[in-house]
This record gives sequence, structure tokens and C-alpha cells, in this order.
Amino acid sequence: MLLPYQTTLVVCLFAVVTSLAATVQAAPEATRPNVIFIMLDDAGYGDLSCYGQKHFKTPNIDRMAAEGLKFTDHYSGSTVCAPTRCCLMTGLHTGHAVVRGNREVQPEGQAPMPADIVTLPRLLQKAGYQTGMFGKWGLGAPGSPSDPMEHFNEFFGYNCQRLAHTYYPDYLWHNREKVPFGGKVYSAFPIQEATLNFIKANTDQPFFCYVPMTIPHAAMHVPEEFAAPFRKKFPQFEDKIGKYSGPTIRNPAACFAGMMTLMDRQVGEILDLLKELKIDDNTLVLLTSDNGPHQEGGHMPDFFDSNGPLRGHKRDLTEGGIRAPLIARWPGKIAAGKTTDHVSAYWDLLPTVCELAGASTPAGLDGISYVPTLLGESSAQTPHKYLYWEFLERGGKQAVRMGHWKGIREGLFKNHNAPLQLYDLSKDIGEENDLAAKHPEKVELLQNLMKQAHVESDVFRLFSANSKGK
Repeated sequence: MLLPYQTTLVVCLFAVVTSLAATVQAAPEATRPNVIFIMLDDAGYGDLSCYGQKHFKTPNIDRMAAEGLKFTDHYSGSTVCAPTRCCLMTGLHTGHAVVRGNREVQPEGQAPMPADIVTLPRLLQKAGYQTGMFGKWGLGAPGSPSDPMEHFNEFFGYNCQRLAHTYYPDYLWHNREKVPFGGKVYSAFPIQEATLNFIKANTDQPFFCYVPMTIPHAAMHVPEEFAAPFRKKFPQFEDKIGKYSGPTIRNPAACFAGMMTLMDRQVGEILDLLKELKIDDNTLVLLTSDNGPHQEGGHMPDFFDSNGPLRGHKRDLTEGGIRAPLIARWPGKIAAGKTTDHVSAYWDLLPTVCELAGASTPAGLDGISYVPTLLGESSAQTPHKYLYWEFLERGGKQAVRMGHWKGIREGLFKNHNAPLQLYDLSKDIGEENDLAAKHPEKVELLQNLMKQAHVESDVFRLFSANSKGK
């Protein structure tokens, strides 16, 4: 299906660079890379074959890793969809971010961000970038102060993460207009077409292409041609039923593996297009996942070992809920086949991309640019003092990582002084041995960091009276 794309205004870089009245100091054209950020939905740390998956292959993502840099200690913004996306857009962790949970609005969408919020695509537009988003938004209903068109030049996909539970939607959004599909089209195909068309339309100017895919979230839906090979591989699950939203499916194991195979093929199509358009060496491609693996729609993360060596799943603040794969590829700039244990998180993307784009980076961020790590200059990389998360479902939780130490507190709605669990990730990546009793000084330190990192929200209350996590 061909989509009606609007012609966008080209911002002349030379006018930005040479004008004495310019408010943005843009980098020279040759150093202003395109950036494509691909975010999978609920794919676990172990769901890519380059991170250990054995039941199916992700050859195109593996190619990305072979041609680029693989992060081992990267973290999502949160353990569910909306707050993760807010951290990504704003450079703030969930102790400071305005969206800290999946707060639904009716009839469609999630709680909006404020109208004047500073986001990565807005900063990049000021620096002369074209910005496009293709996939799932989840940060403001249609027509709200943070409708995706308030942030991006072009949008195609699901506004509402709740409606994205099915891959056969009645409609998707193109900019501010509904595109009807009548529940008969697998959404990954028109979203991919829109992604590729945006890249093709912007080869003569720098662009930021945000691709928050819906695979493999919630329902285990995939066209049969992708599931069929895995039905033969996993016949023991052929009588198992998967149901979430939309069509009921048989053999969710086969469907999950088929979904991941389709997703990997689409990643390959993006990489191949960059070479075809001869912009491969000036395009940074990043691929990650928004949180740990889910347990919905019949999905069996334990069978697939989706969280690898990590403990926990989506909605947990153990490593399995928040540690995420991250692969960065930029031919000629990022050395091929390298691995880094630099500790990073979603809120680092904004300062990283702003530095590369020559865009103004706001003060007061929680994020730190990892450009030195990307370029192989680890000695110049500023480390995080700590990383912090909070989560309001399942009784209220906090987590902090400082160096190789990890602290977790749970049940905060009932007990604001809940004890801290302490883990040494350098020896116990599975968080099996609580060392709190042996290291009281570390417990006190991490508890103090949690106090420093948390600013109470009027909407997403963690400690206020009558906290409900709503």
C-alpha cells in the first residue's frame, strides 16, 4: 500500500552555519550523521542470536553486531512501555521523568507529556534535521499536547500502545489522519514501508528516524509463511493456544520465532537500503529493546531463555526486566566486531545524538553522551555515578546500579522503608545472592542514592499518601 507522504521543508545547513543570528551551532555537514534508532518491543536480553538465542536466528542483527559495537551493560528506561519511551525522548530517568507508568486515557492513548517539554526530535529539528517516527508512540493521545506530530515531522503507526496489542488493527495513523485497514493487514508491513520511504525521501539532508517496532509485544501474531517453518521445529506446542487481542493463534512458540524472523528481515531491509542509497557510511544505526521479555499472549520466555542469564521479566526491576541489548553500527566510524561493558541507559541517547548532530544539549539531564565509547575512545568516556529506576506497578519498586553493585527495594506502597536487596553483578549477574547483611555500608550508600534520585511526582506517586501507582 502506497502512503501519501507530505513534502517536508528542507532546512539549509549553510544558512544555519553562516548566519550570525543562528541560535544553534550545527556541526559541519560531513560530520552530521543520520541516526536510525530501532527499538524492539518486549524483546529480552537473550532474544537475539548474537546475545545467545539458540531456538532461532537473527542474522541481520548479528551482521549489525559483527560490523559494529555490542553493548553488554545497557539498560532500558523502565520495565514497561510508556516510561521507557519518555526517558528516551527526554534524557531523564524515571525519578525525574514526567511519565513513570502506563497511564491510560480513553478512547485511545496514554498520558501526555507537557506541551512545552524538551524532546530529542524537537532539538534535532532546530539543528536542521528531518525527524520521522514509525511504529508505536504511547506518550500522548491523538490531538493531545504531545501528539507525535507535536514532536516529529512525520509519523506513521499506532498512537496508543493498548491498540497495538493486535497486529491486525482497524486503522493506523499517518500524521494526524487515520489510515483504515479493517483488521486485515499485518501492521508491520505498512509501518516498514513508511520507514523505508522516509529514508528515501531524506537522502539530501540529515535525518533522525525513530523506529519503535511492535514486535514481539503481546499477541503472538505473524503471517503463516513466517510461522510455518517453526511449527515443524516446535510441534510439541501445536495444541497450545495464544490469545491476547485480535485473532487467536495456535503454537505461540512458532509464532514468536516467526515474528522475530520477520523483524530481523526488516532490519536487514533498512541496512540494505542505506547501502543502496550510498548513505551507509554517514548513518548511525542503533538497535535495542524497550524492556525485558513479556509473558503475555501465550509467549513462553522460559522456553526461549529470553532473558538469558538474567533474573526476571517485564515489570521487574531485576536485570531481566531492565537490562537490554544495544548494538551500534556506523561504518568507518565505529570499529567492527567490538564489545563494550560501558554502563549506559536510555536517557543517554539524547545527549549522544545531540553531540553528533551539533544540536544544543539541555542542562540538567540524567543522560551522559556515549559518543566516546562509540568511537573507540573509552579513556575519554565519562561514566555514570549511578543509574536509577522506579516503578509503580506491583507494589512500588526502586532500583539503583552503582559500578558493579545493584540495589533493589520492593513493596514500597506498604512500607516506605522497605529493606534493600544488594547484589554484586560482577559475580552474580543472575541476582541470586543478597549481600545486604554482609555490606551494610553499601546498603546505606545505595539507599542514599535512591533518595537523591527520586523527586516525587504529582501524577505517578511512589511515596505520597494513598499511592496507587496510577
